[in-house]
Amino acid sequence: MIMEYTTIIITKQSGVATIKFNRPEVLNAFDRVMGQEIGSAVAEIRDDPEVRCVILTGSGRAFCAGGDIKGMLNRFSSSSPDERRTHLKNTHRWLTEFINLNKPVIASVKGYAVGAGMSLAMAADIIIAEENAKFAQSFVGIGLAPDLAGSYLLPRLVGLNKAKELTFTGEVIDAHTAQRLGIVNQVVTEEELEPATWQMALRLAQGPTKAIGLAKAMLNKSFESDLASFLDNEASYQAFCGVTEDFKEGVQAFIEKRKPVFKGK
Repeated sequence: MIMEYTTIIITKQSGVATIKFNRPEVLNAFDRVMGQEIGSAVAEIRDDPEVRCVILTGSGRAFCAGGDIKGMLNRFSSSSPDERRTHLKNTHRWLTEFINLNKPVIASVKGYAVGAGMSLAMAADIIIAEENAKFAQSFVGIGLAPDLAGSYLLPRLVGLNKAKELTFTGEVIDAHTAQRLGIVNQVVTEEELEPATWQMALRLAQGPTKAIGLAKAMLNKSFESDLASFLDNEASYQAFCGVTEDFKEGVQAFIEKRKPVFKGK
């Protein structure tokens, strides 16, 4: 059954699935419904063998301008701390699946990616931003601690002390600063954003999907694993990749001095 979405748009083309936030009238502010729909989209994409890369982006002028403040205020005033904790735990289930998705994810960022929006961008594997994009861990401005794993992801990109500074101050940084700090991979003009994103997405979608997925899993675990456990996983993943069709194709292409044609199998 294909779900009908109201706050996001899902498209699939050439092995690439695009999740587009679709609340442009509020700069794609994140609310409970959007969270539920992203969770459903992640499950759909995870189980679709035709999808080999994912783009995360936003409609209109922004990527995502953080949480929906009005909805948040209503929810906080009408629910207990335990109820809010339960809601966040439900959100964390799909967020964990998204961060660990066995396919590469590109965040294509224009305009604001602040608060929850910055967290969602950092949950991707690669961030491509247009030169006028703005990033901020803006939670402190409304008296909240970060959510959507922002305080987990940010120090892994910029280091602990810089993450503390950005989180405690809520400082807004531009795309070039974000690139210099290691948050953003590429900065392009607004006109170049979509083609640059697609160029990277198609490159990844045409790669050895299983090998990329396992490489992603190893990299994601590298900050938590001890060396012995890490090397044990590495041995298992290498052994698995060695029996895939893509490995056989890659070796044959190397011998024949041609470009490999990977199928993600």
